[in-house]
Amino acid sequence: MKSIFFILGAMVVFSNTHAQGKTPATTICNPVNLSYRFCLDTPSRREAADPSMILFKGEYYLFASKSGGYFHSTDLVKWDLIKSNILPLEDYAPTAVVVDDEIYFNASGNASHKIYKTKDPKTDSWELVTDKFPISTTDPMLFLDDDHRLYYYYGCSDKEPLHAVELDLHNNLQPIGKAVNTIYANTAKYGWERPGDYNDGTAAPWMEGSWMNKYNGKYYLQYACPGTQFKSYADGLYVSDKPLGPFVLSKNNPFAYKPEGFATGAGHGSTFKDKYGNYWHIGTVTISVKHMFERRLSLFPVFFDKDGEMTAYTGFGDYPMLVPSKKITKPAELFPGWMLLSYNKKVTTSSSLNDHQPQAATDEDIRTWWSAATNSKGEFITVDLGSVETAQAIQINFAEQNTSILGRTENMAYQYNLEYSADNKNWKTIVDKSQNNADAPHDYIQLQSPLQLRYVRLTNIQVPSGKFAVSDLRVFGKANVKAAKEVISFNIERDKDRAIVRLTWNKDVNATGHNIRFGTDKNKLYENYIVYGKNEIIIRSLNADLPYYFSIDAFNEAGVVSGGGVKEVR
Repeated sequence: MKSIFFILGAMVVFSNTHAQGKTPATTICNPVNLSYRFCLDTPSRREAADPSMILFKGEYYLFASKSGGYFHSTDLVKWDLIKSNILPLEDYAPTAVVVDDEIYFNASGNASHKIYKTKDPKTDSWELVTDKFPISTTDPMLFLDDDHRLYYYYGCSDKEPLHAVELDLHNNLQPIGKAVNTIYANTAKYGWERPGDYNDGTAAPWMEGSWMNKYNGKYYLQYACPGTQFKSYADGLYVSDKPLGPFVLSKNNPFAYKPEGFATGAGHGSTFKDKYGNYWHIGTVTISVKHMFERRLSLFPVFFDKDGEMTAYTGFGDYPMLVPSKKITKPAELFPGWMLLSYNKKVTTSSSLNDHQPQAATDEDIRTWWSAATNSKGEFITVDLGSVETAQAIQINFAEQNTSILGRTENMAYQYNLEYSADNKNWKTIVDKSQNNADAPHDYIQLQSPLQLRYVRLTNIQVPSGKFAVSDLRVFGKANVKAAKEVISFNIERDKDRAIVRLTWNKDVNATGHNIRFGTDKNKLYENYIVYGKNEIIIRSLNADLPYYFSIDAFNEAGVVSGGGVKEVR
């Protein structure tokens, strides 16, 4: 059997921290734990989407659709909300760019809409640059090149291409010349552009959410498709030697792609550099149950290989991830090796609604949830891991069942007690949040030291509105179980529609699931597709013009076992 792959490097990092007696390295877990605002219209639901993240004076500022403000962080871990009475925060898809010692801001709008700037984003001191910007745009993006020339990328349509134009920094940001068309949809060849959760639709895709980065002299133009409501929502990638193109499709596509798992979707994002020089992509997660625009955000590391290929690493992208405090070079440096211990485990509750039964709280699907019958103090949910295991972190994903909040209110916090037990009789506290006043709908608790536990119980004290409900109560750590089997052989069938491929492999009773890694080069398996509880999958997101290479990793509560080989399909 092959050794457990890519976990080992990160495990060494974490273990050394303990050995030196220091505070454990900090981890986070997607979706990003923000104070997601309730929308202003019914039905009551939370939303943030279309994020633009920038680094300004060593700190992070996150602008996202319909948030009632923008977010600030010093470490990508803890976030605070900055409200504004000046910015048009109800306009979708905001963009921000650093120009010298100022931040420029713009959002979707009609002709003659506004662009703002500030030197101090921590206060609401934005000033108008122009209120006569002549281009009617949706999903704008401002990009400052190394030569101090400013470019504007925009477009959101199921009929039109995406566009770009240069702006004059010395003339109220007026366009210089005519806009050019940058990217056209091509669903006949590019499977990731086809609509549907599984790219099985035939309608035209929504091409939107342009984002530009420059790296080693090349321009990387990212775009979102096929639609924000789909699990397949991804960011594709084109490359050019010039900021306005012409652009050539990257071999690695989609560049940011997370179609399965607990929190799905990675599209309409922004790619930014942190204070240590690491690149990150923050993208949009779909829930889209109560409303198409019910969404969250997820954060993924980005890497450039020796050939300049750019990829957002989404493998196990909703498991705990280390937050680096130095420059990193590979995904292994970010994975602490903590596996999901709670998948499909037995759940008991104080009460349940007929349509939201207990098992929905451990099914790894953000679109389903358990709900208690009331919001009363004392309603609880208990997850039984089946045996005593080593827990390292717990994520509580609250759901909005029968909420009535619209917008932001003074009290949006969940108050609860989280406890653990080895025998379901003697309980100890993990965290007491009975007095909590911070809004944390995707609360993530990293344990200061590992706990030996079998049962985890979450007890309600107070919810901000509606009933006590949880989409998933997720427990991470390691279990003393037999490792999953190495996948040595598997079958691949490429469809006559070459954007589609079907994979099958042998069942493994010891495996929680499998992660398919694939790409257009046998040494560049940059795409990830996680599968739980099945031994087959149809992937419809390929480039019909290119050969592909696949490997299948098996995983369970003990860790990940790398695939036994790479197989080509032409």
